[in-house]
Amino acid sequence: MLSLSLAGLLLAGCTSAPAPVTPSPTPAAPSTQASAAAAEGLPGMPPVPDPHNIDADAGANLLSEAARAARPLIYVPHARSGDVWVIDPATFAVIGKYPAGKEIQHVVPAYDMNTLYATDDKGDHLLPFDPRTGLPGKPIPVTDPYNMYFTPDGAYAISVAEARRELVWYDPHTWAQRDVTPVPACAGIDHADFSADGRTVVFTCEFAGEIAVVDVATHKVLRTVAMPQRHTHMGPQDIKLAPDGSVYYIADSDANGLWVLDGAATKVLRFIPTGMGAHGLYLSRDARQLYVTNRHEGTISVLDAYTGAPVTTWRLPGGGSPDMGNVTADGSQLWLSGRYDRAVYVVSTKDGSLIRKIPVGNEPHGLCVWPQPGRYSIGHTGITR
Repeated sequence: MLSLSLAGLLLAGCTSAPAPVTPSPTPAAPSTQASAAAAEGLPGMPPVPDPHNIDADAGANLLSEAARAARPLIYVPHARSGDVWVIDPATFAVIGKYPAGKEIQHVVPAYDMNTLYATDDKGDHLLPFDPRTGLPGKPIPVTDPYNMYFTPDGAYAISVAEARRELVWYDPHTWAQRDVTPVPACAGIDHADFSADGRTVVFTCEFAGEIAVVDVATHKVLRTVAMPQRHTHMGPQDIKLAPDGSVYYIADSDANGLWVLDGAATKVLRFIPTGMGAHGLYLSRDARQLYVTNRHEGTISVLDAYTGAPVTTWRLPGGGSPDMGNVTADGSQLWLSGRYDRAVYVVSTKDGSLIRKIPVGNEPHGLCVWPQPGRYSIGHTGITR
């Protein structure tokens, strides 16, 4: 969320965490829930081709026609300097700097992947970028877009209006407002991911220590689920559904690890310690590994994406504040913003070595690597399926 003082960072990093529970083995076959999801998905949602890996169509270099037309670029939004910097990934050079508003939080790919949107929550607008050229267009009025998601059927764009504790539903083509879902209990409504069947979406509530489950068809809040330890300073952050839809992983910065929520989003099953300031969650291109950015200690935890079992830990030389980003289309690199270090990190997914550290502007946040594989985007910094 917003920038912290050094004292605040130390406080967040020193919070004690629950004891870990040994995860279960990797499932050998699709779960019953995932199989049902494939058969009974949200009407209008593209079918799930592989219930054991709902991210199969986001594998290495499986680019849609729209993604193939895009110029390979990295988009870096800055929360403090209010601009978007564009980096050429082939040369690691900054090739463009574009004023974008007051407080730019994320660069979000549209459902059809034909546009990228820089979200300005303080300025109440989106700034569209043409991914074919990397150039910005004209601002679009949207209420408090701290974050943004698209329903798996492509029918709605959801502005995560954090300051207002609301979800604002828009027509993603005309940007006419269609609905508002109040979420008064979800202080710091933040990141989200959709169920395997696309019928529900789970939002994290950073300042409430819980999650909110929303029905996609009715736009109604179904329930909230509190974490076993409710951290309300920098609590639940990013969230990622396991490839087989069996569980959600929820990064809790204050807890220094991940809560594991069941696939039905009804109860927390266990806790996985990772590192100080656990924040961002990204899948490898084969969906076998989950990368966890530990923002307050300059590390990246690598977990088994199905079980949550630890694989290894990568350490940035000299430390840093790895925050948000994504994996390249071929899966060879993980690009991350350095939230408190005015930097972007390029990390090898082969061995975790730092390929390049690129100086950027003031408080880089929701970095977008484009193009991304997949049939469609559900938003954030490039969640595709």
